[in-house]
Amino acid sequence: MTEQTAEIVKNHRVTADTFLMALRCDSIVAEARPGRFVMIRVRPGLDPLLRRPFSICGTRGKDIALILYRVAGRGTAILSGLSRGERLEVLGPLGKGFDPPGDEGAGILVAGGIGIAPLFFLAAAAGNVPMTFLAGFRSASERIPEDFFGPGIPEILLSTDDGSMGHHGPVTDLLERCLDARREKRLTVYTCGPLPMMKRVAVLCRSRDIPCQVSLEANMACGVGACLGCAVRARPGEGTTYYHVCRDGPVFDARTLDWEGL
Repeated sequence: MTEQTAEIVKNHRVTADTFLMALRCDSIVAEARPGRFVMIRVRPGLDPLLRRPFSICGTRGKDIALILYRVAGRGTAILSGLSRGERLEVLGPLGKGFDPPGDEGAGILVAGGIGIAPLFFLAAAAGNVPMTFLAGFRSASERIPEDFFGPGIPEILLSTDDGSMGHHGPVTDLLERCLDARREKRLTVYTCGPLPMMKRVAVLCRSRDIPCQVSLEANMACGVGACLGCAVRARPGEGTTYYHVCRDGPVFDARTLDWEGL
C-alpha cells in the first residue's frame, strides 16, 4: 500500500453516467492485482471529507491504472468533471483480490452493471486460461463495451432487464445455462454486482459444488479496517462474526458469507 499523487491521463465518458479514468501512478500499478481497489481523494482539502473507493479495472504498461466509475453522488460528480493533467491523491492498492483459476482451470465471470470493473481486470490478466464473460445491464444504453478496454477481453455474453440487447432477463439465467453445459473439473465462478445478483450466483454455485469468489461493494471511510464501517456478517462457524470488506475482502469465498444477513 502506498499514497501517491496521480496525474489524470484521460477521463472519458463511456455511457451517459459512466466514465473511464486513466491515472499515471507507477507505485500503485506495481502492486495492482485483479479485485484490489484504491481510495481516491476527489479534490484537495476537506470537502468532500472522505476518500472514495474504486476497483482497479486494469493497467497499461508500468504506470497507468484504469478506474471505471459511475456518477452516483457528489464525489463521483466532482471526479467526472476533472480533466487531463489534473492530479489526485490515491491510496492503495488495498484489500484482497481474486485467486485466479490456474493454468489447468477455467473461469466464468458474472458481472452486474458497474460491477463489471474488477472483472475486466481479471479477464485481461487471465492469459491462456479459458474465461466465459457474462454481463447484465438494465438496458443496452448502459452496456460497457469491451472494446473500450483494448485487446485481451473475451467476448461478453449480455443480458438486459428490458430485453433491448442480448438475453431478456437476469444475467444469472445465462450463468445457469453455462453451469449446466460445462464439465470442467477445475471451474471457478467470479462475480461482482448488485447484492441480489451475487446471492443468486452463490446459490447456483453452492448447489453444484463449484467454487465461487464474490467481490463485495461497500461504503467505507478509511479502506484499511480502522473505521469498521464496512462490516458484513460471516457465516456461522467461520470463527468470526463479521468481516470487513476493505481488510478481509473485497473478494470473499462465497461460502464464508452469511447471505441472509447481508
